[in-house]
Amino acid sequence: MVSSPFAISSVLLLSIPVLFLLAPRILPPRQIPIPLSDEVDDLALFRRAAALDSAHSASNLPSSFTHLGATNPKLKIAFLFLTNSDLHFAPLWEQFFRGNEDLYNIYVHADPTVQVAHPAGVFEDRFIAAKKTQRASPMLISAARRLLATALLDDPYNAFFAILSQHCVPLHSFRFVHHALFAPPRVKSALSVESTRLPVRLRYSSFIEILSNSSSLWKRYTARGRYAMLPEVPFSKFRVGSQFFVLTRRHALVVVKDRQLWKKFKLPCLRSDSCYPEEHYFPTLLSMTDPNGCTHYTLTRVNWTGSTHGHPHTYRSAEISAELIYRLRQSNSNYSYLFARKFTPDCLQPLMNIAGTVIFRD
Repeated sequence: MVSSPFAISSVLLLSIPVLFLLAPRILPPRQIPIPLSDEVDDLALFRRAAALDSAHSASNLPSSFTHLGATNPKLKIAFLFLTNSDLHFAPLWEQFFRGNEDLYNIYVHADPTVQVAHPAGVFEDRFIAAKKTQRASPMLISAARRLLATALLDDPYNAFFAILSQHCVPLHSFRFVHHALFAPPRVKSALSVESTRLPVRLRYSSFIEILSNSSSLWKRYTARGRYAMLPEVPFSKFRVGSQFFVLTRRHALVVVKDRQLWKKFKLPCLRSDSCYPEEHYFPTLLSMTDPNGCTHYTLTRVNWTGSTHGHPHTYRSAEISAELIYRLRQSNSNYSYLFARKFTPDCLQPLMNIAGTVIFRD
């Protein structure tokens, strides 16, 4: 038994290095403020995207863009990858995209403070100008907005914008995904026809999760202070949802044009353990702007069973099977899940082994 003051002091001193080692695992990350220079750069980018879109909408003329890919009149899906590590599943995505070059564009936002390999093939020259990111911080909102603005500027035929991570994998073939997004009927939207420029004026829905009944909603709402979100965001309007979504062009424009809600969601949190801005900003903004234009559910499957420290279940190579893919596709909506996360890098080979016979055979 430790009893002397000297022994107690020695134990405490020896415990300090251990606490420093364990702190990142047991304590929530400390939020780093967004640098003013980053904000200024982003604002200039967002203004260019909004202004160019409005100008060409008014003129009804096709745009002359600095385009990263081939321009043609077919509506496309913009795949927006948000990553802070290597794109380990690039070979699987390569197979997913093969043969559909005129129906998609790819954009990658990679944290510049991390060494991220740039794959060849479909990902070559697809990395955009990026800024530092941090989990559970407004930086992830900024990165997603940066991707959306870049894709808006890049190609007028980008009609859907899918946010993905390096841990995401496709659950279906590209043709299945394209049909699923463009086949649904047009919806009644609160936004006017003039809210999006030609040639993309179609009234499709955005697939974004919007929840108002989460048990932790009040705790998350007051993470910055009890009255910090007022008057712009009353608690009755505050929403939560997955940070992985598929937006229509008109909703992508809503996001890059927003200034009012952003100034609230970028505020530092007093309770970082309850602060996940990337899970609140987008569902709250679109719920307040155009709730009838959103499905209120996501097309990216995430397994929160047994989650720890805010992280979902992570699938490992031994779990990969045809049965898992079929199970991950199942949803409570009229649509099958199109993507899933979170997978470890060693899942690549097992997924490649069943890509042709299971994943892309639909």
